[in-house]
Amino acid sequence: MEKENKERLVKIIASAALLVVAVVVSKLTNLKMWQELLLFLVPYLIAGGETLKEAAEKLLEGELLDEDFLMSVATLGALAIGFIPGAESQFPEAVFVMLFFQIGEFFEDMAEDKSRDSITELMDIRPDTASVERDGATIVVNPSEITVGETIVIKPGEKVPLDGVVIEGSSSLDTVALTGESVPRGIAVGDNILSGCVNLSGVLRARVTKPFTESTASKILELVENASENKSKSESFITSRPFGLPASPPVRKLQRRVRQMALQGAHIPDCLLPLRSCHIHSARLFRRYRRSRPQRNIGKRIKLS
Repeated sequence: MEKENKERLVKIIASAALLVVAVVVSKLTNLKMWQELLLFLVPYLIAGGETLKEAAEKLLEGELLDEDFLMSVATLGALAIGFIPGAESQFPEAVFVMLFFQIGEFFEDMAEDKSRDSITELMDIRPDTASVERDGATIVVNPSEITVGETIVIKPGEKVPLDGVVIEGSSSLDTVALTGESVPRGIAVGDNILSGCVNLSGVLRARVTKPFTESTASKILELVENASENKSKSESFITSRPFGLPASPPVRKLQRRVRQMALQGAHIPDCLLPLRSCHIHSARLFRRYRRSRPQRNIGKRIKLS
């Protein structure tokens, strides 16, 4: 749990405890209206102080259709109802609404953290570099620079950078990142290999059959990255603003498309998808993380032994 979530949880617990105290005190004593307001303002500000601050900032920026602004208006209105002649006070209700809103924000942040972790794991299925044979030497280059028909070398412990056919060597491949199968799959000359798998034992030489943009790993990452863009106009309007609504229709569409990608008789499991938590910001986090990844060891030459 991140520091921000821990602080939010502490505020939620403190606000809930003070709300119980305020309700008990208001029931046992005969306080004036303004005194009762001050009593309930303590848990209200603890729970909703940040929400009020963000609502004020976005109001100055002209963003009225914002959940913080709408929640602030609703709860402040509930606090003000008690001062209308003939109306009953709604102080506990106002604090309850703000408290439950913060609980929802807390779970949303947790879902976002899990999405970020899943995206980080997903990025690892495609390596940043690949070893290709050129002019009698093995050169470490970016996988996007390799063309169909060239020969790549995959050493033990390395990820398969591109789809291809084994032309020399035998080994075992860890395909758990793609198929979910924990048992390594034996590979030999003439067998197809898919990008994203991990070479476990022997050195493999393979002839590339698909360009970098058409490889299995690239296709999976592309589906995840573009998932939030496949929305209707109405859904794009709603999810473009932080109402906290899950973007479940595009997530389901993404999952259907990925399941249709056959990987030698096996389907990509749902556990590959960081969007399975249905959080609307997952694709945005994916793109941010992808842009921040440095390119390493590009252009390094390794002589053939």
